Amino acid sequence: MDRRQILTGFAGLSVHPWISETQASPFRLAGHAIQGGTLVGRTRPRSAILVDGVEEGRASASGWFVVGLDRDSPATVTIAVQTPSGLTEQSVRVGPGDFDIQRIDGLPEDQVNPQSPELLARIAAESARKAEGFSRRTDRDDFRSGFSLPLKSYRLSGRFGGQRILNGMPKTPHYGTDMAAPIGTKIYAPAAGMVCFAETGLHYEGGLTLIDHGQGLISAYLHQSQIAVRKGQLVHVGQVIGAVGMEGRATGPHLCWRMKWHGRYLDPMLMVGARPILQV
Repeated sequence: MDRRQILTGFAGLSVHPWISETQASPFRLAGHAIQGGTLVGRTRPRSAILVDGVEEGRASASGWFVVGLDRDSPATVTIAVQTPSGLTEQSVRVGPGDFDIQRIDGLPEDQVNPQSPELLARIAAESARKAEGFSRRTDRDDFRSGFSLPLKSYRLSGRFGGQRILNGMPKTPHYGTDMAAPIGTKIYAPAAGMVCFAETGLHYEGGLTLIDHGQGLISAYLHQSQIAVRKGQLVHVGQVIGAVGMEGRATGPHLCWRMKWHGRYLDPMLMVGARPILQV
């Protein structure tokens, strides 16, 4: 199956196949129906959105909502919208991802298998702060305009979702897109949003920025040498947010670009150049 399979309603991309609703449907969807993909929907303003029976938030004041399909999403996901007229469900078939095996050797041992109590305590504290950032749910719908690339020039050095083998040890999948570029290369906000985390010196990520684009769709920028924004700041598309580095667990200068929605890991590249055009 083509990894660029999308649903109806995205401008700027070839579309195959389509999933669409009737004109009378209370909601419409567009997006990549594939593991790691993102769906953008439109419905009645402030309608409740459910995924596999669990309420995941409400549509914006303009009726926009977003649903992420995890890297390990099951083959079928049920999306439902609760409007004053009742509950409407749609079953979405999710295509399998095409993931690489990535081997990285030469990392310091404490980056692969940390042991010291002090380091483990530091990692736990950093994880708690990052979890708070990822839990943000701003009442925005900046995702509706799609995303641009965060770097103007780069070499793709690692795809989303690949199995990682670090110093010979199998690890969890790689949940980002690695974009190799010289240290100091400017990083641009690919979409508007609110900064919900901005710290340097993290053990794994080095300099890390998280941006909430609305309803918990959060993009992450790892290994930065500099951070140019602060927590709570609103950013606009194209604004400089930092610079490429090789801080944390990295063997060379690059940006690891990630995206997450309600605990689900998404491929940010699948949102590049896509602008949902949906009417209800």
